[in-house]
Amino acid sequence: MTHGERRNCPIQRASNVIGDQWSLLILREFFLEGARRFQDLQDVLKVSPNTLSGRLRKLEEGGVLERRKYSQNPPRWEYYLTNRGQALGPMMEALRSWGGAHAPDLPGEGK
Repeated sequence: MTHGERRNCPIQRASNVIGDQWSLLILREFFLEGARRFQDLQDVLKVSPNTLSGRLRKLEEGGVLERRKYSQNPPRWEYYLTNRGQALGPMMEALRSWGGAHAPDLPGEGK
């Protein structure tokens, strides 16, 4: 791989869309539960509304999630994995397997 190829490599482009902890944990919830609502995600992840909104927006802009309105008044949205998002399944499974085999437990939590 040349230096020029590194600047626009597929790993870098992917990490721009899904490369932070919150985005990966949000995606985990979609693979475990399917479609999700904002409040459901916030309840499970214990993340601030601003952080969650930002990550959902980034995943939506990256074509990984789409949102559909389920309530007009007040406006409420449900999020779904797109085909592009579903294609992340093997990567998510690989991360789960690697984490189970090689990553240490979080402080205060056992297996």
